[in-house]
Amino acid sequence: MPNVPKPHTGRRRVPKASTAPSETAYETSAGRYPRGARRKRETRARLLEAAFGLVAQKGIDSVTINEITEAADVGFGSFYNHFESKEGIFTALVEWLFEEFANTLDRLASGLADPAEVIAVSVRHTLLRAYREPVWGQLLIREGLSPRALSRGLGQRLLRDSDRGISERRFAVGDQLMCLVSVVGTVLAGIAAEMHFADSSRRTVRARKMLRSREERFAQRTAAIVLQAFGIRRVEAETIARRPLPAGPD
Repeated sequence: MPNVPKPHTGRRRVPKASTAPSETAYETSAGRYPRGARRKRETRARLLEAAFGLVAQKGIDSVTINEITEAADVGFGSFYNHFESKEGIFTALVEWLFEEFANTLDRLASGLADPAEVIAVSVRHTLLRAYREPVWGQLLIREGLSPRALSRGLGQRLLRDSDRGISERRFAVGDQLMCLVSVVGTVLAGIAAEMHFADSSRRTVRARKMLRSREERFAQRTAAIVLQAFGIRRVEAETIARRPLPAGPD
């Protein structure tokens, strides 16, 4: 895989330690962490944050375990108390980042009654975040069709939302699995195409303003195509895709 682009300064978003889903096992019945478990949790979070920062600079394939531990200020041997290998920490990083974003999408869509609008909002926010955080977008392109991405996090949310739309007879889908694969492929292809365009267009303030507008329109068009894959008529799909986005962190 080629090196991933370096993100904008100040735009990188790494989940806080408290959001890592795999760490809830350390909680006591009182809802607090014992000292030893808290230190282990904090060390793991530092390693993940360091790994993400290095990926942003060098790309996944160029990062070494030694560089991760140096950046995290953690002993080299301590790395293996948390992860079995470099591939292991990148797997955890991907799961952490995308689980955090899936939770964000759930919060954004929590007040929406229409399953079609839930899908449209999720697609648009996914594309917009990928444009604004290129490293995150590159990780999504790399992992979007992997078994672990499809079986949890964003993949599980998409399956859940499509199940809801089908059960409410809002969606008309002949083969749900192939529909979902098509939808994911459409989103990933859209991210790849627009990130390539954006990388060559970030030169002037005017260009950046035009780019933001282009990104938003492209996200809307992609969402409309996705809704049509779920059986929504084109005119209605385009109307839903242009509705104002719920307020969120992006």
